[in-house]
Amino acid sequence: MQSVIRTHLESVSSHSCYATELSFINSSTRRRSPPEWIMKTFCSVWLLLSLVELRPALPVSQETPLACRGPADPALQQPETPEEMDTTGDLEPTHYPARRAATVALHYLNTRHGSPYRVFGLQQVHKASAEDVAAGGRKYSLDFSVTTSPSGSAGPALRCSAEVLFPRTEQHTPPDVQLNCEALQQLNSTAEDEAFYQKYITPDSAVSAQYLPDSYGNMSEDMQPFWRLARVAASFIMLRESSENTEFNMAQVASITQQESSEKQLMLDYVVLLHDLPSQEIIQWKLLASWSPDSGVRVLQMEWQPRCPHATKPPN
Repeated sequence: MQSVIRTHLESVSSHSCYATELSFINSSTRRRSPPEWIMKTFCSVWLLLSLVELRPALPVSQETPLACRGPADPALQQPETPEEMDTTGDLEPTHYPARRAATVALHYLNTRHGSPYRVFGLQQVHKASAEDVAAGGRKYSLDFSVTTSPSGSAGPALRCSAEVLFPRTEQHTPPDVQLNCEALQQLNSTAEDEAFYQKYITPDSAVSAQYLPDSYGNMSEDMQPFWRLARVAASFIMLRESSENTEFNMAQVASITQQESSEKQLMLDYVVLLHDLPSQEIIQWKLLASWSPDSGVRVLQMEWQPRCPHATKPPN
C-alpha cells in the first residue's frame, strides 16, 4: 500500500503538500513537532481524497440494479402537508396535488396518442382546483400545457384541460380521466412512425438492448424510438396504479427484446423501472407491448417484478 501511495505522490510531487507528505514517508522515524502533525494529518486526508477520485466508476453491468438501491435521500422528498392534501377549491398550480393530478392526465394522453415519435411531457400547470364528490372521491379540474418528444421544448406546447377523479374505495380503483387538448389533431408523426415500422417489422431486424438510458444518461439515437414506445406502454401501468398518494415517472428501460409476430405488429418485451416521487421507490414491471401505425400501442401483458429480497408485494 505504501508503494502505491509513494507512486501516486511522486506523480504529483510538484504539489507542495504532497511533497511534504512524501518526505514524511521517507523519514517516518524523525521526531515531529505538533504543528507538523497538523500538517501531516491535513495532507493525509487530501491524499486519501485524491486516491478516491482516481477510482474508476463501475461499468453498468456491475452496478447495483436501480430497483435495489433503496430510497433516495429523504431531504430530496417534498411531501405535502395534510392541509394541502385535504384542500378543496383553488389549488396552488406548482404544488404536489395539482401536479400529481396533471401527471395522471398526462399518462392518459400518452396511452391514447403516444407513438415512437410522439411522447407527451408536462410543461406547466396553469390552474387547478379540487372538490369532494358525493359518490366518494376527489375531482381535480386542471388547465395545463404539454410538450411533445422528440421536439421537446423546441416544439409548440399544447394547451389541455382535464378532470381527474380519484375514487376513494376499499380496493384500489384507477382514476377516471376526461381530457381535451387544443390542436392535438394537428400533430403529425406519421412519416417517422411509418419509416420506423418498416425498418423493424422484418424478422431479421430483431432488437435487444439493456439500460436505456445508461447510468450516465446516454442512449443511442436508434434506441430512442424504442424508449419512447416503452414510455407510452408504461403509461398504461402508471395510469392504472396512480392514486392521490403517488406520482409516477419512468426512470429507465432495464431491458427490451423484440419478439416475433405473425400479426404485422411490432412485439416488444420490456422491463421498465418506475419511480414514485413521494415514496422515492423504484418499482420494476415487465410488460409485453405491441405497436403498429394503424393500431397504436397496446399492452398485452403486465407483471410486477420484485428485484430485491425486501420487496414482498406490488404497489397498491
